[in-house]
Amino acid sequence: MLTVIFATQNTRMKDYKDAVIECVPNFSEGRNMEVIKQITNEIEKVEGVRLLDVDPGKATNRTVVTFVGNPHAVVEAAFQAIKKAGELIDMRQHKGEHPRMGATDVCPLIPVSGITAEETVAFAQQLGRRVGEELHIPVYHYEYAATAPHRRNLADIRSGEYEGFAAKILQPEWKPDHGHPVFNERSGATVIGVRDFLIAYNINLNTTSTRRANAVAFDIREKGRQKKDANGKTVKDEYGEPVWEPGLLKSVKAIGWYIEEYGIAQISVNLTNMNVTPLHVLFDTACERATARGMRVTGSELVGLVPLQAMLDAGKYFLEKQQRSKGVGEAELIRIAVKSLGLDELAPFDPQKKIIEYQLQDNSAKKLVDLSLRRFALETSGDTPAPGGGSIAAYCGVLGAALGTMVANLSAHKKGWDSRWEEFSNYAEQGQAMMKELLYLVDEDTNAYNHIMAAYGLPKGNDAEKAARKAAIDASTVYAIKIPFRTMQLAFQSFALAKAMAEKGNPNCASDAGVGALCARAAVKGTYLNVITNAKSLKDNDEVKQIVTQSEQMNAQCDALEHEVWNIALSQMK
Repeated sequence: MLTVIFATQNTRMKDYKDAVIECVPNFSEGRNMEVIKQITNEIEKVEGVRLLDVDPGKATNRTVVTFVGNPHAVVEAAFQAIKKAGELIDMRQHKGEHPRMGATDVCPLIPVSGITAEETVAFAQQLGRRVGEELHIPVYHYEYAATAPHRRNLADIRSGEYEGFAAKILQPEWKPDHGHPVFNERSGATVIGVRDFLIAYNINLNTTSTRRANAVAFDIREKGRQKKDANGKTVKDEYGEPVWEPGLLKSVKAIGWYIEEYGIAQISVNLTNMNVTPLHVLFDTACERATARGMRVTGSELVGLVPLQAMLDAGKYFLEKQQRSKGVGEAELIRIAVKSLGLDELAPFDPQKKIIEYQLQDNSAKKLVDLSLRRFALETSGDTPAPGGGSIAAYCGVLGAALGTMVANLSAHKKGWDSRWEEFSNYAEQGQAMMKELLYLVDEDTNAYNHIMAAYGLPKGNDAEKAARKAAIDASTVYAIKIPFRTMQLAFQSFALAKAMAEKGNPNCASDAGVGALCARAAVKGTYLNVITNAKSLKDNDEVKQIVTQSEQMNAQCDALEHEVWNIALSQMK
């Protein structure tokens, strides 16, 4: 449930240099790419922000822009973009399918990391104040930044749209939060707020009827539809207000419209909380209601960006419906989600451009796990000490977990074993989780070594510098012990997967389970050597002592575990 923070204009601003917020302004221009480019150029000029996505729509005559950065930089970029939109977009000439009230219709700020929604409200207030006072555009705050209960919902503020705002702005209850209560004919008004991550999503129907699209939208959206009596008249309560029948899905806002560009009607959805209603549940419910009303859902499209988890959850959901293993890689889960949701029906779907985590990742950093096998081997064979035994041991662990996962997936899909698909799917998911962390540790082991070298390079000209240098060396050495120790723990755990697959899995894959156990043993033994080597200089450190004790126990036990799987695999093969 939304908790509204009725913000004051005296909220103290702090320095959020490490915080990240997202901004998703919607501009009332989707056809003139030159105008759109001039607006986004203003965003890209501001240091500290990164433009992630520009998604124009011809039929809606609206462009959704997404950018992220430090809160101070984001506010500046948003202001400059709103200013430029006000100069270039004349609302008196604007026509489009989407509800709107201004050149910059809505400009939400979304906290991503290092900042709360309450703290982000202060930045929304700062932005709104500048837009109202400097640009003379009336501003309203919504959702977390709302200044009154009746201003929480964007649809309520936007009701009447641009055409009705000349009269609406004069009503006392709709006095702007910033700027004068005077209608700006050219730029309209702007809504600025703070909200949780929202998925803007359109569901395609095999009809051209807006009325029928709306019927499905009213079925599924939380608000539902107005209740009608036997004669088709709206039922009203004791206060004369319409009675509403709630829809099927929480956190869903939806309307129907016709998109001339595609020649179809769509259900336009704002999914305000994917943890309450997942994307795949929304899609399947729309399919069910469309079918019940004689239509078919033919696909869907995402407007802007989507969280990775929404795609992974959808991929697993559709695999589970097929009774197929969910323990496949991230790329395959995304591919299944795209095909199942029909996200590529109207245009190609590029995960690198549409998934927010992929947009945010630093692709400039060189990673060992992204190298080809040949290049990885050559990198290891060079005249530098890293990557070394720790990274290689971690990759041995990756391969051991990967082999166990492969056997689990092949067993889940084995003919005649249909009733056991979920059992093996669970094993495969366990393997994928181990693989994911071990892949991270391949690079992190090398990074840990580099931290030690950096600490040794610190100055030591006086006692204070010597003390700081020693503290840095000790801290980086402890970290360089913890990384191979974690690799050891995961590789040790993977013996259980290898054993289960040798015993229970597809007998034709018993040798693969056996090789997986050999890889796990190599990983445990290799990381044990790294732990012991790095721990020599910290023998009196209590935390290191505990790690060494546990490492010795795993090292002592892994030979027997590997031999056990070896014997099971041999017996299955014979």
